[in-house]
Amino acid sequence: MSKIEIKNVYKIFGENPEKILPMVQKGATKEEILEETGHTIGLDNVSINVEEGETFVCMGLSGSGKSTLIRHINRLIDPTSGQVSVEGTNVMELNEKNLIDFRRHRMSMVFQRFGLFPHKTVIQNVGYGLEVQGKKIDERNKIAMEKIEAVGLNGFEHQYPNQLSGGMQQRVGLARALATNTSIMLMDEAFSALDPLIRSDMQKQLIDLQAQLKKTIVFITHDLDESLRLGDHIGILNDGKLVQVGTPIDIIMNPADDYVSAFVKDVNRAKVIKAKIIMVSANKFNGSKNINTIKVNEDSFIDEFLPKVCLTQATIEVVDKSGNIKGYITDKELSTALTKNHSNGVFKSQK
Repeated sequence: MSKIEIKNVYKIFGENPEKILPMVQKGATKEEILEETGHTIGLDNVSINVEEGETFVCMGLSGSGKSTLIRHINRLIDPTSGQVSVEGTNVMELNEKNLIDFRRHRMSMVFQRFGLFPHKTVIQNVGYGLEVQGKKIDERNKIAMEKIEAVGLNGFEHQYPNQLSGGMQQRVGLARALATNTSIMLMDEAFSALDPLIRSDMQKQLIDLQAQLKKTIVFITHDLDESLRLGDHIGILNDGKLVQVGTPIDIIMNPADDYVSAFVKDVNRAKVIKAKIIMVSANKFNGSKNINTIKVNEDSFIDEFLPKVCLTQATIEVVDKSGNIKGYITDKELSTALTKNHSNGVFKSQK
């Protein structure tokens, strides 16, 4: 059973969505529905499964339905038709009391504009979800400080949001989501308001935290590089329809249609392809090793080690977090990975 299951969900905005639903199910487009009925299609027969411990990224242009989709998971929006299940619970069957409890204890949310209380300090903001859960102040302050340290804000716990930079405020939002210790995190354009350098830093921080915590994360973005960098699987939406679901490599190498192709055509592959994707497994490697060897973590992106390799012409030894050798990368694998028009056969055995 998947952690989150969304089955055949339709969402139509307007005065009489149930009456319009059959037209959508028969294939009427978003433009036709809007012109003929004044209703707007938010989601059109969307089905996804999110597995436990993975980061699932939903991406698309503005108006594609991605934010509408994530709000179905915690039932901020009810579907016109379809089913939403979380850990086996049919979210649509929850009464008001159970729904409130579900939101408090089963999942947390990180917003684009931080959503911090301006009159509360960092530690009070981080501990707010615990306060709602009824935790005593000593316990929630202890947990809040642990999460503040986890996101690199130690020493700022008594500051107010207006005393922090945008990136620091978003760290507070992330710490608050972590503090409630829910197994599911919903992140709606969480880094979109940040400057590029701060955004990149937050992405790395999330990757590092996720490697430790193994939360189930649904992350919404309109940025392809961000989705490829963060996602274990990516779902691409267009006009409310799910046009492709796959791993980052699937999306790059085998775009489903012209819409996806337009997204990926200029992608910087070095920023989104990890060492473990292109390496030759240690037990299959029979090439010659250069006298110079560089060790890289299997989850390192190519751009993190490419400059050093270019300078030294070294063979790359790919290791896991314990230092065990997992495989090797030579010039051949690097060249194949970074060339736009090539077969994806090199990736088959590693994902």
